[in-house]
Amino acid sequence: MKSLLLLPLILFTSLPVQAYGTSGARCYEEVWREEYVPGSYNRRGYVRRWQETVEVPCRRRQPSYQEPAPHRGNEDNNSCIEGSIIGGLLGAAGGAALSRGEGNFIGIPLGIAGGALIGCQVDGG
Repeated sequence: MKSLLLLPLILFTSLPVQAYGTSGARCYEEVWREEYVPGSYNRRGYVRRWQETVEVPCRRRQPSYQEPAPHRGNEDNNSCIEGSIIGGLLGAAGGAALSRGEGNFIGIPLGIAGGALIGCQVDGG
């Protein structure tokens, strides 16, 4: 009867060990060490050098291949810059031709704005 009560205790206490256990991979690195050995009156000091292999934390490798970004089919790549510029120039010329005297102050800017909007629509924007 006591063994039946201990069975769940044994099973559940081993779960954290299994969940947080390491994968068993160990990483090592070669490290150069130096130590100064002081001298005395009769003998000069010197530097003692040696190489050790030490265990270091393993670094995750960065994937060498990166997947390309997914293609988005509904993107609007149309640019109406060319149409706006040409439409604005033609609109300014039309506004200057149709307005007279003091009307040029309002006719040319309105022609530029209207021509740019129309040119953008004609260009496909």
